[in-house]
Amino acid sequence: MTSKPIKIAATVVVALAAGAGIYTYTRPAAIATPGAPASGSPAAAPQSAVDTAAVAAQFRDLLGNFRKIIVLLADEQSLPEGARDEARKVGQALFHENQERIAKLDAVLDQLTAPTNPGRVEALDSLLTYIESDPGLYDADRLAFRELLQSLLADVAKDSSLPAIKLHKRISEDLDALGEIERNYEKEIRQIFGNLGQRAIELKRERWDDYVAQLKKLYSREQILKENGIVVPYTVPPAAPSAGTVPEAKPVPKKDEAEIFGLGLPKKTIVLTFDDGPHRRYTEEISAILKQYGVPAVFFNVGRNLGSLDAEGHAKLNAGAEVSRKLMKEGYAVGNHSFSHAQLSKQTGDKLKGEILGTDTLLKAISPERAALFRFPYGARNSEGMAALADAHLKSVMWNIDSLDWADPVPSSITNRVLASVDKAGRGIILFHDIHERTVKALPAVLDKLIAEGYQFAAWDGTSFQVAKSTTPAPEKVPVTTGYANSWAVVIGIDDYAKWPKLQYAVRDAQGIRETLIEKFAFAPERVVTLKNGEATRNNILAAFHDKLVHGGVQKNDRIFVFFAGHGATRKLSSGRDLGYIVPVDSDPAQFATDAIPMTEIQNIAESLTAKHAFFVMDACYSGLGLTRGAGSSSFLRDNAKRIGRQMLTAGGGDQLVADGGPNGHSVFTWTLLQGLAGKGDLNGDGLITATELAAYVAPAVSSVSNQTPAFGSLPGSEGGDFVFELPGETEFLSPNTTQLSTEAIALNSKLDAKPQAASVTVKDLQGGEQKIVTPGAVPTSTRQLAQRANDRGLQLYKEKQYAAAEAQFTEALKLRPDFALAANNLGFVFYKQEKYREAARWFENTVRMDPSRAIAYLNLGDAYAKAGDAAKAKAAYKTYLELAPTASTAPAVRQKMEKL
Repeated sequence: MTSKPIKIAATVVVALAAGAGIYTYTRPAAIATPGAPASGSPAAAPQSAVDTAAVAAQFRDLLGNFRKIIVLLADEQSLPEGARDEARKVGQALFHENQERIAKLDAVLDQLTAPTNPGRVEALDSLLTYIESDPGLYDADRLAFRELLQSLLADVAKDSSLPAIKLHKRISEDLDALGEIERNYEKEIRQIFGNLGQRAIELKRERWDDYVAQLKKLYSREQILKENGIVVPYTVPPAAPSAGTVPEAKPVPKKDEAEIFGLGLPKKTIVLTFDDGPHRRYTEEISAILKQYGVPAVFFNVGRNLGSLDAEGHAKLNAGAEVSRKLMKEGYAVGNHSFSHAQLSKQTGDKLKGEILGTDTLLKAISPERAALFRFPYGARNSEGMAALADAHLKSVMWNIDSLDWADPVPSSITNRVLASVDKAGRGIILFHDIHERTVKALPAVLDKLIAEGYQFAAWDGTSFQVAKSTTPAPEKVPVTTGYANSWAVVIGIDDYAKWPKLQYAVRDAQGIRETLIEKFAFAPERVVTLKNGEATRNNILAAFHDKLVHGGVQKNDRIFVFFAGHGATRKLSSGRDLGYIVPVDSDPAQFATDAIPMTEIQNIAESLTAKHAFFVMDACYSGLGLTRGAGSSSFLRDNAKRIGRQMLTAGGGDQLVADGGPNGHSVFTWTLLQGLAGKGDLNGDGLITATELAAYVAPAVSSVSNQTPAFGSLPGSEGGDFVFELPGETEFLSPNTTQLSTEAIALNSKLDAKPQAASVTVKDLQGGEQKIVTPGAVPTSTRQLAQRANDRGLQLYKEKQYAAAEAQFTEALKLRPDFALAANNLGFVFYKQEKYREAARWFENTVRMDPSRAIAYLNLGDAYAKAGDAAKAKAAYKTYLELAPTASTAPAVRQKMEKL
């Protein structure tokens, strides 16, 4: 049996490679030396023969290289150009060293984690303990293990033993914790994540800058460069040329030279390129994003991710080839990135030619229309390699903008680096990699900004990069990420008026909105100012606006949501114009003109805010806003990131009363608003709810069930920006504990949704007139996103007890994504609620096969078998549930169920 340190070292070696570099589609087979046994044969070296000290040394070197790369590239924009180039060259060399070490340790890893290894569970326990609690690891170090843990999760899922199921649960929780770590760095916020209490990884919560500072105490850039044979000279002004000498001319790039760097592109023109794929998941997600934005790209594939060549040189394609075939069919250029991602500047002869020609053969087997483009791994090339390209009629494509997504684990940092580089260069070829989740996360933000700033994107037309001249109009809307830095809210609810009629539902409305903002849309609780009843005086309301928002640290990329539930009033001015007011708790009806808050004051507040977008929602009726509606734009979501937005949605006019008596103690308006925020307001299914979409859902729905006519429009100072809510994917596994809506709520929702959504809706504007809001059309998206949306709709329908419709949506989710455990469980539970217990059991069985550590699925499975009369299977399922969740609140009831069987 192999000792724990070996297993930890070898596995972490692979983790660091996955976090810092190439992730191949399939692991290449080990190349056997003539006369030596293959690594997987019975004659291979036994596990006990592994050199523990050598593996541990390789691990330390890999970890050191991983950290050194970060130190080399930290603050790189502040370096002189020569020093920056040297730092990147050394970083690539360190990265390449890691790849060579990984190749040698792959066989060792196979031995240590094989299912036949009796110490496999112990080895994985040691690995997870290291990742979770080693005192020498920083949070950012752990980000390197994400791809490893995902792979281990899939491996462990193949083992149905109880210890393996427990490991599966543990790895799942660790992946969730790593997601929290990434978001912690993404937002640069020091906060305690309460939902991590039961997870094994305890977050240290150091900021990224603090992490880099700690690494700089261990390594210096100068020392790293020196260890690699480089000393950067002082930066001095160039000496004046002596008499009779001619200064050396710098080479000027040409558009038609043998290599393309992107420097010859027109101004504000970009070529997007993605290396090292295809990846089984991320390549498809990247192509879906590109399709959403309507931009072209080039994918440079590694040959071994596409297949292999037999002894006669014939192509044998694998599953990765289908990914590339789909890319070609969708119009993307797919080029050659060598066969094994070797450093070709060190290769010569047949081996060099094989790296180039082998992948070209595979690409031609996929489609003769493959792009005749080649990118040297690491940009490392020699004259022989360039000659080989010429003989193969391939053109070398380099880059002038490096995202460094292979080294940087933080998506926002990647985004900022790319945008800064593009701003400086003004044009060029961007190098990304389609093998990292962080690239998927960074890409939409990059595209949002570049499109908003007027950049165009060039495609390969067979001879050069050209911008296609589209003859079709721009789509009405394309999805974007919200792009907000921080989210703020002021939520006000007043029932207990002293001198105005008391209300019954306003405080509960405010509480419901606060909970939705925090729990569903991740508003930080400390940034949601809540004033209820006696707290909501005129002075306190104005102080919340001025002190908390105007002068309280709100930045230009933030968003602000304001909700008021209480009385509204209207006063006729001497000019004949109406002026609306919101009424604080200490207002006197006889003096509301002086002690209530007029809409003119709200306008002034809105214009003084520095936030990107602000949205005021008033569950009060008044008229006379005196506001103007901002002009629309057919592509406003594309440049939404740079447009200021100040919008308002009101419950009704001055001659109307707010309709109380809605479900769960809410007004009809707020209940409808909450339903819209729950997902019904996402009218085009792109996962985003804009203020305009929300108004298009809420206004006609409220008007259809009450005498209110909600109004919507933009405040002065708005530039066409639209407030955006990003819907999180639902993660709830249906169970007996899932709460369904009351009969009253279901009845109202059926009325709200009775009228099919029209292509356009008529809504009152803020001046009392009418306006048409065009419902946004459907947008292209990835199958994973479509599956998630179908599941989320199914969950809404289940809670409304529309079981047939819910079943159809969960079925759709599984058609789109057959391994979607969440949808499988939820479909099973819909069958269970309809007393189809055998059908339910089959789907719960499917769920635990897809997600073996999901405790609630075993509870559901036990209930289904118990109802179906199969006591033995019910007991087995309940037993597994209790092993996974022995302290759950339902555990005592489950034990009682077992005793009765």
